[in-house]
Amino acid sequence: MITKAHRLTLLSACLFAGIALTLALPSCKKADKSSTSTSKAPATSVAGLESVEQRVSYGIGYNMGGNMARQGGFKPDLAALKMGLEDGLGGAKTRCNEADIEAAFATMQQKMAAAAAEDSAKQQAIGTTFLEKNKTRAGVKVTESGLQYEVMKQGSGPKAKATDTVVVRYHGTLVDGTVFDSSVERGDTAEFAVTGVIQGWIEALQLMAAGDKFKLFIPPALGYGPRAAGKIPANSVLIFEVELVQIK
Repeated sequence: MITKAHRLTLLSACLFAGIALTLALPSCKKADKSSTSTSKAPATSVAGLESVEQRVSYGIGYNMGGNMARQGGFKPDLAALKMGLEDGLGGAKTRCNEADIEAAFATMQQKMAAAAAEDSAKQQAIGTTFLEKNKTRAGVKVTESGLQYEVMKQGSGPKAKATDTVVVRYHGTLVDGTVFDSSVERGDTAEFAVTGVIQGWIEALQLMAAGDKFKLFIPPALGYGPRAAGKIPANSVLIFEVELVQIK
């Protein structure tokens, strides 16, 4: 039987699907090649973060806060959040009626869904305007799928095929210049199967030869579509500078 407490847990999971109390690092990106497995970061000297427990607690709080901020449409009341954490850790009963909490979760889900839909429509309009203007620029080519690209540098190596694994260097931004991912900034490269990425990349990589550097303008339908992904809002146009370093 699903109790009221269980329903609250399920509602929480649905509302904040990205908010997990884990010990995972904030980023899963590859480490800079200049670092080694034996190197150690300097010990934190910030007051209140000296012990392992304090740092783990801070990390959990930081990741929760970051994920809440990325959800959009919800700004937590810190005093109430602290109260809930203390009561939950202490095993206390909820301070308000569980039915009221359920109703509040339902209302907040509706508000967040409305905010997400509004932002998605806004991004769609911005992206459509951008792509319509961008395709008229000299040097920009448009494929049948709607992918736009321009050749920044031509290489002399073999062309990539769908069955290949490639090594690339890339820099990804939104149309407003926001950087959402960049191996260039990390001073690193990335390796993956040609068919193991978003559709816009799959198509673009098979147009490239080793040594080529393209600038890609990827419509939402060839990227992440109507779903948000990390720093990328739903229905965003993605801009990548991609250098095909090696074909394996």
